Amino acid sequence: MSRLLDREKGKKLFLLGNEAIVRGSLEAGLDFAATYPGTPSSEIGNTFYEIGKEAKVYFEFSVNEKVATEVAAAASACGLRAMTFMKHVGLNVAADPFMTIAYTGVRGGFLIITADDPGCHSSQNEQDNRYYARIAKVPMLEPANAQEAKDMTFAAFGLSEDLGHPVLLRTTTRLNHVRGAVETGELGPQRGKGHFDKDPKKFVTIPAHARIDHALLLERMAKALEISEKSEFNRVVDMGGSEYGIITSGVAYNYVVDTMASAGIKGKILKLGMTWPLPEKMIVNFIKSSDKLVIAEEGEPLLENEVLALAKEAKPGVMVYGKRSGHFSVMGEYSPDVMKAAFSKITGKSLMPESVHKPEMQLPPRPPSLCPGCPHRSTYYAAKKALKQNFKDAIFSSDIGCYTLGIQDPLNTADFLLCMGSSVDAAGGFSKATDQPVLAFLGDSTFFHSGIPGVVNAVYNRHRFVYTILDNRTTAMTGHQPNPGMGVDGRGNPAPMISIEEVVKGCGVDFVRTVDTSDIKAMQKAYEDALAHDKLAVIVAKRECVLLEARARKKAGTFLTWQINQEECKKCQVCIKTWGCPAIYLAEDGTVHINEGICNGCGICAKVCPFGAIHENTEARK
Repeated sequence: MSRLLDREKGKKLFLLGNEAIVRGSLEAGLDFAATYPGTPSSEIGNTFYEIGKEAKVYFEFSVNEKVATEVAAAASACGLRAMTFMKHVGLNVAADPFMTIAYTGVRGGFLIITADDPGCHSSQNEQDNRYYARIAKVPMLEPANAQEAKDMTFAAFGLSEDLGHPVLLRTTTRLNHVRGAVETGELGPQRGKGHFDKDPKKFVTIPAHARIDHALLLERMAKALEISEKSEFNRVVDMGGSEYGIITSGVAYNYVVDTMASAGIKGKILKLGMTWPLPEKMIVNFIKSSDKLVIAEEGEPLLENEVLALAKEAKPGVMVYGKRSGHFSVMGEYSPDVMKAAFSKITGKSLMPESVHKPEMQLPPRPPSLCPGCPHRSTYYAAKKALKQNFKDAIFSSDIGCYTLGIQDPLNTADFLLCMGSSVDAAGGFSKATDQPVLAFLGDSTFFHSGIPGVVNAVYNRHRFVYTILDNRTTAMTGHQPNPGMGVDGRGNPAPMISIEEVVKGCGVDFVRTVDTSDIKAMQKAYEDALAHDKLAVIVAKRECVLLEARARKKAGTFLTWQINQEECKKCQVCIKTWGCPAIYLAEDGTVHINEGICNGCGICAKVCPFGAIHENTEARK
């Protein structure tokens, strides 16, 4: 049995922030969960994938975040406690239903989790999703540690049902991936199957109903404001004085406490956990009792703007230190050093160490790269070979996934990227705007997420480009979750396997070629034919993610590595300068070698070598 299903109350578990969220939902009696995987929220779904059956929670990996939100909303409308979770940009995809669910309200508690990513650890932007709570008029909670992640998740379901309204839980990368001691509560009773009681005026949002729903929404938010003023998650922490009054939320609170304690800064902290609607009366009283105000928040100056507006009447002239004063940055993720640097400027005292010991030898940078043996490398290599002299003029429209790393030398096969599914849509635009060769690339999971409408659009509008669907048989970048093309669902059960080729053909594409990426010659021929086609051409580059393939070979005892015969090697460096596998390296003496420690045994390099100098390392295999 998973430790997350332990029924003992008061037990201490050492949990990842995402695991704490799962535990909190189980203590709340969760019935239904849906997601599309996205870091930093991925482990929530991974955990439900492992324990969903045992926990008796219906769980699914939906094809995208909009779908996940809508199926969970339907469960809530049946009186079940439901949850959907996603990374911050996923809420952009789900924004349409998210905005309207605030109008319809909910029946069973409905929690929506947005995992923001300050610092762009795994994302294309740093957007601050606290704005969504404001624009949609949805109550929001922000935990600061693993224990609060569990507690706030639990409380969110009760808050949602008390208000009849969805609730947003906003986390950040550091909270999702922190580990901390979490004290358990009791696992709550589940409701099992629900029942949908018809109420068209509530759930059918035609304009006549929506106008009424809007008024009800405002009433619910007025009640939420009263709750926020009394919330246990909003509290004042006394740090031994009143010179500085710090208002903070989320993970930033931890850095504030540590900095004040270590530097002996006297003051009080208003720690906000329910951050929308803001407890205005509490904030006004706090402003009046403080000599100087500091607003410490990651992301945009949302709290700061609200505090400045309140301070203008509550205490005109009070000094407010924050982003607008230049003491904090809107960019990046906070850390202890960021907080110390800010308080150094605020207090006029140097809180940073005078000298930092630097090791004599600096570690080399380790930028992310396609794994040794990654099937995407073969695909890009074959495309470049087929383009020949047209390579430099060709446009490579990329997408969200491991394959975006094709941007790096020596492949250089990523020129344009916006968001999930943008590769095919943008490729259509490029094909009409220019006469350059256009190639779009996206993964199998991304195809099901948002790549299909672009195919329909390209066929309908007669776009001409080569569309490669990189089918590596998994959702690789976020942790090898299943997708509709794999034949397994979010609970590990057998499921219908959706054929990418048949979907594409059903959209009207007449050139569809499926090729094993390990066959370099066949891949190159497919690209040559596709580039010569006068309409949209689709290539399905099919081969399992090398990490899964390597694990299977190791388990079966058939794993092998490759080596370079130094007598046959002509030192042309094609394997380095053109192929670029990170397992192949140039030694100081100018000889080329394969690092057996990271070689995944794919053997494609042997096909690439023009002199046949790469062979199986039979000794290593023995």
